[in-house]
Order: sequence, then C-alpha cells, then structure tokens
Amino acid sequence: MKNEQQHNREQDKDLEQQTNNLRGDNTEKDPDEWVTGDEPITGAQRSYLKTLSDEAGETFDDQITKAEASKKIDELQQKTGRGQ
Repeated sequence: MKNEQQHNREQDKDLEQQTNNLRGDNTEKDPDEWVTGDEPITGAQRSYLKTLSDEAGETFDDQITKAEASKKIDELQQKTGRGQ
C-alpha cells in the first residue's frame, strides 16, 4: 500500500511537470495581465529595485505601479547580471 501511494505521488509530480512544460508553466504571468498591477509598488519591490538601480547607476523612482516595478526589475536584473 505504501509503495503504491508513493508511486501515485511520483506519477502526480511527473504529470504536473509535463503539464507545466506543455503550457509553458504560467507561474510567471505578464505584469500587464496582473489584476493588481496598477496598485502602488510593494515594499519588497521598492527595496530590491532601489538596490538594482544603485548597482546599475540609474535613477530610482518609487512612484510606480507593481507592474511597472516588475518590468523595471527584470530590465535591471539583465543589466546588472543579477537575473541569471
């Protein structure tokens, strides 16, 4: 019984991975599609974006939305090499 349950769990994980591969694993949704994307930047985003901006030598703007912050973080991660 225990081996069967373990086998079923492993099959479930495999199936989940296959499904994610087929649909492109939507764990990263386009910020333009976020329901809350137009809300103000979060504290965590603000802190990380400030760090990235400083490292990249760019001006830090904390008067942006969550979606804008996410895009800027992606851009600066590429520029600073942190996103690799």
